[in-house]
Amino acid sequence: MRVAIAGAGAVGRSVAQELLDNGHTVLLIDKDPVAIRSDMVPDAQWLLADACELSSLEEAQFESCDVVIASTGDDKANLVISFLAKTEFSVPRTVGRVNHPNNEWLFGESWGVDVAVSTPRLMAALVEEAVTVGDLVRLFTFHQSSTNLVELTMPEDSPFLGRSVRDVQWPQDVVLVAILRDNSTLTPDSDRSLEAGDELLFVTPEDAEDALGELLAPKKA
Repeated sequence: MRVAIAGAGAVGRSVAQELLDNGHTVLLIDKDPVAIRSDMVPDAQWLLADACELSSLEEAQFESCDVVIASTGDDKANLVISFLAKTEFSVPRTVGRVNHPNNEWLFGESWGVDVAVSTPRLMAALVEEAVTVGDLVRLFTFHQSSTNLVELTMPEDSPFLGRSVRDVQWPQDVVLVAILRDNSTLTPDSDRSLEAGDELLFVTPEDAEDALGELLAPKKA
């Protein structure tokens, strides 16, 4: 898979190295000569250019990219890059980095963004996930399908403790994808029992979140 990353700062370089380690081809683009530090990610391709310029994207051969990641520290630039990648080069998958939460609503289909990654929201969600028991925590939003990745830690008073996955009548379109228990990731087999402290990961429509939370951790009157 060929991936272009616009923004060669710490975030862009870290993502590039992960992708390279997984066997992908990566091009890093940045308009700041100081950011072109090829010694830090020697296996990546590098391009000194402004990724908001159409001519730069032509030079980068965006038409041959499977994924474009707009990871600069400027939300306006990330939107322009995503929009050009999708509309001018028909890139199959675009990922946009959201730096400021107030701009999150812009990062969607109208600006050519397939997946928006909000660093502030993700950090807040991870903090909530680490300390919250019995409350649903939204970790990630899949904009194309209008569904969310959510987590709920089973409280000690859940009505389904000791029951198997098959015993739970999940709300419509809710999918249990994994159970995290004692530093292990368990598959949600139908005969798997649910225990206090289990971290359950779901893919769910937004309108089913309240029903899911009330099912597993009903609020006391």
